Amino acid sequence: MPEQNKAKGRLYAVGVGPGDPELLTLKAARVIGQCPVIAAPRTAGGRMLAWEIARRALPAQQLAGKTLLPLDFAMSTDPARCAAAHAAAADRVEAELAAGRDVAMLNIGDVSLYASCGYLLDALAARGYETGRVAGVPSFCAAAALLNESLTGIDTPVHILPGGAVPLDEALDWPGTKIIMKSARRLPEVIGTLRAKGLAGRSSLAANCGLPGQLLLPDLEGDAAAALDAGYFVTVIVKEG
Repeated sequence: MPEQNKAKGRLYAVGVGPGDPELLTLKAARVIGQCPVIAAPRTAGGRMLAWEIARRALPAQQLAGKTLLPLDFAMSTDPARCAAAHAAAADRVEAELAAGRDVAMLNIGDVSLYASCGYLLDALAARGYETGRVAGVPSFCAAAALLNESLTGIDTPVHILPGGAVPLDEALDWPGTKIIMKSARRLPEVIGTLRAKGLAGRSSLAANCGLPGQLLLPDLEGDAAAALDAGYFVTVIVKEG
């Protein structure tokens, strides 16, 4: 490592799983424990859900004395507003790294799937800081386990679809299992499309997986009404017939 980088801290993106503290991995626990600074996204209402999961998973003495760094990300479709929020978060984290402190950036679920931490890692790597990733349990894997179902057969393809990113009517015709993530705002549309295509009976839903208010619906043909107030963290699984 170059001499001038020896005193710099390293940024770790750490997946804490979807909510159940028992799904936080041993590696995630070790990295969180060794970093003096913990960064976590903060909602507009002031909650830091990824931090709450870590606090439930780890003993208090392992978290004692750490600096907690709340990061505010814009939940917006405006690219300029999002870019400004990412830059501000990167600046806050860089101040810790420049002082020689390692930072664990907590991320709900896994750090490679629709993860806010990806923006920070890219930005700070471009500024010359070392970064690393610690995998977490993805929400759809945890949801399938709670629903006691397999996502695939031995040769089944799997398609991961962020709600609204592709035409759903077209995507549902693809072969294999479809996992529809980030679909809360479009849930009535998603359920309507599933029903119109005769797929609701082999579709299931998990909301707030592993969190308070968890909702599991194994059959959206009969249970769809209960899903409409499921909240933000919603995953729909559509099995191949």
